[in-house]
Amino acid sequence: GMGKVSFCDLADEQGRIQLFTKIDALGDEAYAEWQKLDIGDLVGVSGEVFRTQRGEISIKTAAYKLLAKSLRPLPEKYHGLKDTDTRYRQRYLDLIVNPEVRDTFRKRSLIIRTLRSELEAQNFIEVETPMLNVIPGGAAARPFVTHHNALDIDLFLRIAPELYLKRLIVGGFERVFEIGRQFRNEGLSIKHNPEFTLLEAYQAYTDYQGMMTLTETLIAAAARAVHGSTAIAWQGKSIDLTPPFRRLTMRQAILEQTGIDFDTVADDEAARALAREHHLEAYKPGMLRGDIMNLFFEEACEATLVQPTFITDYPIEVSPLTKRKPGKPGLTERFELFIDGREYANAYSELNDPLDQRGRFAAQLKKREAGDEEANLLDEDFCTALEYGMPPTGGLGMGIDRLVMLLTDSASIRDVLLFPTMKPLR
Repeated sequence: GMGKVSFCDLADEQGRIQLFTKIDALGDEAYAEWQKLDIGDLVGVSGEVFRTQRGEISIKTAAYKLLAKSLRPLPEKYHGLKDTDTRYRQRYLDLIVNPEVRDTFRKRSLIIRTLRSELEAQNFIEVETPMLNVIPGGAAARPFVTHHNALDIDLFLRIAPELYLKRLIVGGFERVFEIGRQFRNEGLSIKHNPEFTLLEAYQAYTDYQGMMTLTETLIAAAARAVHGSTAIAWQGKSIDLTPPFRRLTMRQAILEQTGIDFDTVADDEAARALAREHHLEAYKPGMLRGDIMNLFFEEACEATLVQPTFITDYPIEVSPLTKRKPGKPGLTERFELFIDGREYANAYSELNDPLDQRGRFAAQLKKREAGDEEANLLDEDFCTALEYGMPPTGGLGMGIDRLVMLLTDSASIRDVLLFPTMKPLR
């Protein structure tokens, strides 16, 4: 004797509630229109809230308005949107049907907010530096190139903000940071997208040891914001992000994994012989001792570093912007942070000797002439800035996308970018 009744769910960003709609309440005409609604239509409803006999909180529809019509059917709720290609190409559908995807991007926002507030609490100021560069610098990567018509010059999308941020340290800002997009004209992978978000921070009157403390503090704060704890689960492994993290020199890491002690590798030739003997995949003839040491680390050690580990004492050949380590010829005051085989941060005591810096750029030019497209280009204006005096400085670069992947247990970088780069459909 209830007459015609229909039940459906009304959902918004906050949650969902059941609608209880009776023909008697709306009248024949409005009820007939109501029954034409499709899943995905946007409607506004008014009516009183009550509990059904089953105890479910519901709204008794007294009036409704169609706000926007969905002309295409939504993906089936139960079959879901499992096709990953569609999920990335039509992210709006993914967000409609998968609440856990919305949750990942809320967490991304929370992580960036946490890093910002932690840096601001330590008196860092946030700055913005150019994305269109005359000379791309601050990293080893291939740039995107574009053309400025009015000036008739080629410009490069930045690969890192490093050289501008150091100019600000020269200018007297003692703590600066930038969170922004970098662009690298390289391959796509589960951990690489051509545009990605990087945090760089520079602090005068400290060094790479100070940057270790800052790195631990930032990562632990982000973990606590997301998980309420520094113990997290990542791809089926338990990762402990409680400071202090383990510290290991690159030499020790290689010795542990391969039995090779690079302190006994006398020169470039001896290193090349080792590289050939061990069939290093990325070895190219003409590589220098430090390049080869770094390769041994990448190929034999990286994958073994599961718990957070600072690898220190990087060779000078792969660290053109880094201060030399006193008493350790050929090594620099640099670390990279590894967690489960991936690099999460890179930091150093910044090279502040303009003569040494010019020499490093010259060594990079040699590499470029030998065919290394990623070698750093000479930035004359940056060298001039150093000649005005840069205080001893620690600098840090941390990939935001990878940190978000870690803290949301996302296997691919595409899962933490709202609109990842995709090959266009023909």
